[in-house]
Formats: sequence, C-alpha cells, structure tokens
Amino acid sequence: MDRWLVGGLGVLAVLVAVGVAAVAGLSRIGATRWAEATAALHQQLDAAQAAPAAGRQFNAARDLDGLPPPVQRYLRAALTEGQRRVRSVDMAQVGTMDLGERTPRWKPFRATERFAIDRPGFVWDAAIAVFPGVPVRVHDAYVAGEGRLHPAVFGLFTLTDQRDTGGELAQGELLRFLAEAPWYPTLLLPGPNLRWEPVDDRAARVTLRDGATVVTMTFRFGDDAMVDSMRAEARGRMVDGHSVPTVWEGRWSDYAVRDGMRVPLAGEVAWRLPEGLKPYWRGRVTRLTYTFVD
Repeated sequence: MDRWLVGGLGVLAVLVAVGVAAVAGLSRIGATRWAEATAALHQQLDAAQAAPAAGRQFNAARDLDGLPPPVQRYLRAALTEGQRRVRSVDMAQVGTMDLGERTPRWKPFRATERFAIDRPGFVWDAAIAVFPGVPVRVHDAYVAGEGRLHPAVFGLFTLTDQRDTGGELAQGELLRFLAEAPWYPTLLLPGPNLRWEPVDDRAARVTLRDGATVVTMTFRFGDDAMVDSMRAEARGRMVDGHSVPTVWEGRWSDYAVRDGMRVPLAGEVAWRLPEGLKPYWRGRVTRLTYTFVD
C-alpha cells in the first residue's frame, strides 16, 4: 500500500487542523458514503461470477493424481475427503501496516474482505488510523479482471484512484488473490486455469490465469505440510513515485480448522529488498464465513 502514501500526509495534516467536531462529522459522512461504494463493488464482484460448475467434492485419489508431492501433502492436510468447493468468502481482519517508504510508520487497521472464487476476485475494504480520529479508507480490489486501488481520507478525499486491466496493477492484485488462497484452499486444486509445477520436496510453483492476466508464485510448505510462505519474483512497489518490480513475500501461521478446512488465521507480507526483508502488513483474521458450491 506504500504506493499511495507519497503526498498524502500533507493533505492529512491540513484536515487534522479543522477541529475535533468537524473531524467527527466528516468521519460519519465518509463512513456512510464509503459503505455505499463498498456495496457497489460487492455487486460488481458478484455480477462478474460465472455460473459455478457442478459441485464436485474433493476426492484425494482423483484430484491429487500427478501433483507435486508437497502439494499433495498440503491438500490432504488442508481438506477433508468430500470437502465441497468454496464459492465465496467473507472475512474480518485486524492488524498493522507500515506506511513509510523508508522510515517505518506502523499504523493499526481494521478491514473486511470478500472473495469470489468462480472467477477470481476480491474486495478489501480497510480503515487505517493514520492519525487519531482520522481514518484513511482503502479499497484494494480485483473485480472482473480489473485491478483497483482507491485510498481516501475519511472516505471522502481521494489520495489516488488507480484502475488497470491486464497491466501491472491487475497482475499485482491477481497475485494477491493467489497468495491468499490458503484461506480458500479448494482454489488450489488443479483445473483449467490453475496448474502446479515441482520445485523441490518442500516447494512448488503455481500459475493462475484469469483471461489474459497470468501470474505465478512459489509456495513453500512446512513440517506440518501447510503453506508456510509464498514468493513472487516481481510485484510493482512504488519508490519516489515510480513503480519498481520487487520480490514480494508472505508468511502464513496459526492454522485452525474452519468448515472442515485448515486455514491460517495470521499472516505477514513483505518486500524483499537488497538490504533485507521489509514487512509492511501484519494481520489476523477475526471472522471467516464461507459459501460452497452445491
């Protein structure tokens, strides 16, 4: 999210000076308008979904044949025999984000996220407490093949509004969708738009296609067979107003059983820089609700 911070702090400083009462009023108005915008994005996400294929339940003997060994171990551990395929997910998260480009500036956030699986898509709706009483509301989304990034102070004053289909932003958002697949592990079963390639006994490479947008990343698995980390060799990171392809990594932890699936409840995302790892997102899931293909 560091891509939109540059230039935003000056706007925030001016807004803080308008007074507590005005800030409270702006916050209420912004929350209402932002909720309406979020609902509209959810409608677009739902409208983009293809009719789901017949609800074929997970069968290890059939579905795991030919997959790399660590992927087979993971899917056997994450899914129960007969598991229905996930169609959509709604979740709530809390955590912190580092908004500093060079100096750490960790700020708390609360978010909801909706995923649609039949056609890859998600809407992340967050409120980041940049200053006390002054939230920056953020939509980070991938809807109908379009990547979107829209942060706004109070949900009213836009810092940037980026949209992209088939380009760097769309690829980055589809990478995010793939990286978060351990929350909806039936996505990782092989199919016409997803394939696995072996790397070694602890890792495998996965490629996901949505129309003309194709992304690839490497999943590494732990002693418990679960996804321990993921890595993409290049995702756009904003540096001094320019996008720089950078290694992007994440880690998953605190697995628990939800609706018959083992899924992570905590995670961290980071950039791999020449000087070392730079984490910028740490979060925890507080609510998970699934719908399944019948």
